Amino acid sequence: MGPEADVPLAELRGLRVEIGDRALVDGVDLRVLPGKVTALVGASGSGKTTTGLALLGEYPSGARVTGEVRRTGDDPVGYVPQHPAAVLNPSRRVGALLYDIARLQVRHLPRPERRAAARERVLQALADAELPDAEPLVRGYPHQLSGGQQQRVVLAQALLLGARVIVADEPTTGQDALTKNRIVDQLAAVAARGIAVVLLSHDLDVVRALADEVLVLRAGRVVESGPAERLWAAPRHEWTRRLLDARLASPPDVTSQERSQPTLEVRDLIAVHGRGTVVLRAPRLALHPGECLAVVGRSGSGKTTLARCLAGLHRQYSGEIPLDGTPLPRSLRHRSRAQLAAVQYVFQDARAAFDEHRPVLDQVARTAVRLRGVGERAATDEASATLNRLGLSPDLARRRPGELSGGELQRAALARALLARPRVLICDEVTSGLDTVTRRGILDVLAGLVRGGDGMSLVLVTHDLDTARLAHRIAVLDAGEIVEQGLAQRVLARPRHPFTVSLMETAERLETGTRG
Repeated sequence: MGPEADVPLAELRGLRVEIGDRALVDGVDLRVLPGKVTALVGASGSGKTTTGLALLGEYPSGARVTGEVRRTGDDPVGYVPQHPAAVLNPSRRVGALLYDIARLQVRHLPRPERRAAARERVLQALADAELPDAEPLVRGYPHQLSGGQQQRVVLAQALLLGARVIVADEPTTGQDALTKNRIVDQLAAVAARGIAVVLLSHDLDVVRALADEVLVLRAGRVVESGPAERLWAAPRHEWTRRLLDARLASPPDVTSQERSQPTLEVRDLIAVHGRGTVVLRAPRLALHPGECLAVVGRSGSGKTTLARCLAGLHRQYSGEIPLDGTPLPRSLRHRSRAQLAAVQYVFQDARAAFDEHRPVLDQVARTAVRLRGVGERAATDEASATLNRLGLSPDLARRRPGELSGGELQRAALARALLARPRVLICDEVTSGLDTVTRRGILDVLAGLVRGGDGMSLVLVTHDLDTARLAHRIAVLDAGEIVEQGLAQRVLARPRHPFTVSLMETAERLETGTRG
């Protein structure tokens, strides 16, 4: 590259963003270079998103901003949010906005040529965003696309607008290893075209595979920065070492769970969506007392549908789900209080599962009142003790959900489920979107619950094979079918099905920082 490669396309100098008496970002310096991937990593609330949005000139409402934000030229900065559906109009076809942009860019051409020129620009932008042969796709609506496809459409919009800088905010959250690998390839291809990529991510495997430079943030400050290779080989700051070292504990001992009567079973389950489209077939699954079962697979494989059937949240299925030998009613509405308490569900999006206007402590305590008939005072005391045991202080417990971080809310959601004293706890991607330190804390809590000796069982729905190492057994889903199941140590070490093998191989490539 020539000298222009060292000229930043965007730059932050001494950026400080304050709300009230709290600094969200404090003294951040950042240089964004063409063709380079700069990663911002850190815990939830560390200032990653605030810093990334500053490159677009966007700040939280009421924020006081000091420092400098410089951009080279008038080209827009593209932003690919963590949840791309939020920026796509659900009532307009996918291609509508793309064609609106392209038509404005070809107004200088003679009228007969404009339509073909606009179409060519749209298809080229989609191809650059790793969506080749996308013409049928643009005729559909956002809800008809997968999360990865929605993400690439938003990226195509930014490329069509001529963005020289792309801010990608947690692009791999909740994605399986195969999808993560495609996203890494997609962003690498964008950078290869001379576009600067700013990656905001908690996923250190993706950062390792993609980033040229890394900034480590904690509480709004950059505690360490430098070339990715140097940070991985010789991290200097204690917090960086904690992020890199926050791996799971050793797998659980394999005991004799299978010799006991199953707590929960799945027998000849066929689940459908809409007007009868089959989305899941599960002939046989068994969950024993004190056992952790990990359900893994790519996005759309049927993992969450299975979990929702177990919890009574998806009732369109045939077959049986016996609890202690007695089939559970398909719908929550028809389950008794005892059955509701016995099978509890913790959602991936803990924030959406809480009433934003009521203190967290009150909402957690309500579970014991409603499902176990405990008095309000006793329920509040039990809720406070449980929250404290899970790492939430009395001060945090009395706050409203909006004042807690994602990891803190996930602990509160666990506490709420535990106040039902369940026989089976279903956790649906509860560590997605969390940094490695917070994730390790949540998983340590779950491991302690399973090993606590009271016979509680855990169903752990996850895309992450490292998280699946917590389990005694693993069931692998692909395209709505259970393609492999068995002891976790065997499945992870000696996978038999080609799909499981591909998951393992791709995860290993990401972990070692290679692409392909």
